[in-house]
Amino acid sequence: MSLWVDKYRPKTLAQLSYHKDITQNLQALSKSGDFPHLLVYGPSGAGKKTRIYATLHAIFGVSVEKLKIDVKTFTTPSNRKLEFNVLSSPHHLEITPSDMGNNDRVVIQDLLKDVASTEQVDFGNQSSKRHRFKVVIINEADSLSRDAQAALRRTMEKYSSNIRLILVCNSISNIIAPIKSRTLLVRIPSPSVAEISLILHDVAQEEKVKFSSTDQQALTGFYEQVATVSNRNLRRALLAFETICMQNETINVKQMHSVIVLDWELIIRNMAKSISTTRNVANLAKLRTATYELLSHCIPARTILKGLLFELIKLEKGKTKLIAEIVKIASIFDERLSLGTKSIFHIEGFIAKSMVAIDDLS
Repeated sequence: MSLWVDKYRPKTLAQLSYHKDITQNLQALSKSGDFPHLLVYGPSGAGKKTRIYATLHAIFGVSVEKLKIDVKTFTTPSNRKLEFNVLSSPHHLEITPSDMGNNDRVVIQDLLKDVASTEQVDFGNQSSKRHRFKVVIINEADSLSRDAQAALRRTMEKYSSNIRLILVCNSISNIIAPIKSRTLLVRIPSPSVAEISLILHDVAQEEKVKFSSTDQQALTGFYEQVATVSNRNLRRALLAFETICMQNETINVKQMHSVIVLDWELIIRNMAKSISTTRNVANLAKLRTATYELLSHCIPARTILKGLLFELIKLEKGKTKLIAEIVKIASIFDERLSLGTKSIFHIEGFIAKSMVAIDDLS
């Protein structure tokens, strides 16, 4: 039995119920004979990947849903062999080169060169005749190293007749200008609270969810509560709604339902409180252990840094100078994270500098 977030994921552009103007533009692009490279960006849970796959469905048909995972082997300049997972269909590949750290350039050069040097041969339908190219989806494009992005730029120029790239990221601030100039930028904003409420309402009807009241205003208030607590993240809102439904046979719409907070989010929240209240070497050592724990459980370093920053801003609310200084410190260490290899050093550096800033400006 699949989760509701997967069960009710739209498969086609026509099924998408929000951001109609973006949907119409993607529909027009899919029908045009000149499909460009895309840079799709926006916050988590806004529907970036859903829209991308719906666009591929419009171009190539249902065959893009026939997915398989291949393991590719790459050799680094130092003769190290690296294994890398590639999700693929007959018409596209999906990769996350940033998983390879500083070796992402090798993946970009070897894999894309291999894909681009092979022309599409399946011209059985009219769609394929118009689109004689393979699509490569690159996740977390903003985490690519500068070398990898430079290699990507050269690939885009050399093999543009055989491949189209779709870069996916949350922010384009780390994407180099030559790549931005060679792609069509598509921003997918978070859906509004009202739009998420309508989607939750439709899911509730499909699943025949029982509520304590049939009053439309009360039901709307409940849906809006879930959407707001989920920070307008549609994926998270659907997961939270399903969790509430599993825990309650009949949902009391007038009661405040607690949305589950993930363990790693709770750890980051407690770390921020500790930074704000206890500023000494002993606490810094404790926070280092907590950071190691998060990194060992595959929580990205940038996510930890961003989480700590936002939690500190909440805790130090009203202290304008202090908040400005903490944001400045975070931006410095965010850049160092993208340039360095030992994430723990940079996160610990941010924590230590934030402690000093709180001492100086509080």
